[in-house]
Amino acid sequence: MAFTLNKVMLIGNLGNDAETRFTTNNLSVTSYSIATSNSYKGKDGNWVNETTWHNVVSFNLPDFFKESLKKGKKFYVEGRIQKRDYTDKDGVKRYVTEIISDKLIPLEGREGRETSSESYGDKSGGYSTAEPDVAAAGTDDDLPF
Repeated sequence: MAFTLNKVMLIGNLGNDAETRFTTNNLSVTSYSIATSNSYKGKDGNWVNETTWHNVVSFNLPDFFKESLKKGKKFYVEGRIQKRDYTDKDGVKRYVTEIISDKLIPLEGREGRETSSESYGDKSGGYSTAEPDVAAAGTDDDLPF
């Protein structure tokens, strides 16, 4: 099997407060958007600022993260890109591209200033989460390398 990689790393500010809902199996699903920006010189020689919005979904976040995912806060998000489609109430097929987060690290302290000393969760200083099916996939013995 050929090696493939689907990895996204973002540092940006939340565009809205996170929304959490629960599945029928009592699995929490938290959705939020993060804005990243890019600057470049336009054809006229002036700087142009471009903002890109990313839809992010996190599974089984601890309450601390659910409460701290507020509009304007800066976060590091690591995960993978997923595309899906669904049919809305009017029968129109909709397409969605979103980031399924595996790791989430707050980059601001409680007072709103940037910090690298406050970190939460796993050994790398953030919170790791995986989609339930991915987490239950097996042990390292199942890996082909």
